[in-house]
Amino acid sequence: MSLYDYRKSQEIATNNYPFYALIMAAIRQADTDNFRELENAWPEIYQEFRDRCNMPGGMYPSERPQIATLDQTQG
Repeated sequence: MSLYDYRKSQEIATNNYPFYALIMAAIRQADTDNFRELENAWPEIYQEFRDRCNMPGGMYPSERPQIATLDQTQG
């Protein structure tokens, strides 16, 4: 680490980002070695990150807005 990294961590902390969002951002930006470390340290977060990367809009099917259907009986 460096002084730059430390000061950036202070800057990031002032934004009060959710913990899991920070871990996912770290996974997204990690080099190969750090990526594996994060994957091993937080396998559930890694799996959700991987799932969301492969879903349209990063949403699970249960999170998608439901498209209203017309009731055929109301013509």
